[in-house]
Amino acid sequence: MRFELLCVSKRPAGWVASASDEYLARLQGKIALKCRELSPITNAATPEQQRSKEGTVILRAIGPGSIVVALDERGEQWSTTELAERLTQWREAAQDVVFVVGGAEGLAPEVRAAAVHTWALSRLTLPHQLVRVIVLEQLYRAWSWLQGHPYHRA
Repeated sequence: MRFELLCVSKRPAGWVASASDEYLARLQGKIALKCRELSPITNAATPEQQRSKEGTVILRAIGPGSIVVALDERGEQWSTTELAERLTQWREAAQDVVFVVGGAEGLAPEVRAAAVHTWALSRLTLPHQLVRVIVLEQLYRAWSWLQGHPYHRA
């Protein structure tokens, strides 16, 4: 079972790469997790066309049989313990899990439809580079909670 964070994004800013690398290093050897950037579409005439074209790229990047988790402010908010419970369920299901962060125009309806879960980190609209860091930190926090590690103190 592997976890992947797919982000429609240009190369991450230095602070994003630094923070992401920190959490990826903390999780190395504990869970299989990688981040992958998908290039944003820049030649679309309308936001709808951009979402649609990026949606096609996203869906092609997702492995067959993967559990898709779309990151969207209209989704369901999870506590750390709820995320930890989901990690346990996903691990027991032995399926790959792909977290999807859309581009500047959001996620295409086809991507939302393919998602088993839609996770809202907040009701606020967050910059996708910040979402990347928050997702990685929350995965580390949930894993820590499951291991009884003192990182998560709630």
